[in-house]
Amino acid sequence: MAFIDRHRAVFGVEPICKALQVAPSGYHLHAARLKNPALKSARDKRDDALIPQIRRVWEANLEVYGADKVWRQMNREDIPVARCTIERLMKRLGLEGARRGKVVRTTIPDKSVPCPRDRVNRQFKADRPNQLWVSDFTYVSTWQGWLYVAFVIDVFARRIVGWRVSSSMRTDFVLDALEQALYARQPERNDSLVHHSDRGSQYVSIRYTERLAEAGIEPSVGSRGDSKPYMTFRCEASRCRTSK
Repeated sequence: MAFIDRHRAVFGVEPICKALQVAPSGYHLHAARLKNPALKSARDKRDDALIPQIRRVWEANLEVYGADKVWRQMNREDIPVARCTIERLMKRLGLEGARRGKVVRTTIPDKSVPCPRDRVNRQFKADRPNQLWVSDFTYVSTWQGWLYVAFVIDVFARRIVGWRVSSSMRTDFVLDALEQALYARQPERNDSLVHHSDRGSQYVSIRYTERLAEAGIEPSVGSRGDSKPYMTFRCEASRCRTSK
């Protein structure tokens, strides 16, 4: 109808309706209802009354409410309306609720690569430094996209000893976190250091396992997400520590 309104002065109503396969009577009825709202159908009159209420509820709640929450709020305010009506009118108005962020899958096991045995069995305990390191990485949503943060934690000290940030999940950035930990702690071969991680392809890759062997570190691989319960960490003062 808006297209016909814009071009009717040049081409005329009936030629445009013929090209668009729209009945001219339907357009004339639409134009008459715009001039005289009393001619509108009961549904259109109801929509006109609901639209300001929907917009008010949506704006009053920081523009994050979707159709479900707008519908519940309006019914709490004794404005009876069907949920499908709210959804239809919000779509017409271009109103949307906040959407949950996409879940990023970080642990992607490589079944073609043999995994070391699990030497930890979820017993995250250590009696001395450089006895058990736990490695993992997570993701953070930023304005520029997803960033991935890898870290290595000394279980005895409950402290992050190596970390790296990357825009991709390649082996390089978890290997860089390991290199930082090795430089910071300088573990000796007689420390019998165990490195534990999940079955992510980065941690069971040839490059990563070869670097562990070169440093004299025993690899340990658990199940998917095995390191996650231990990896909740917080920053205190200028030091990063972990808490179970």
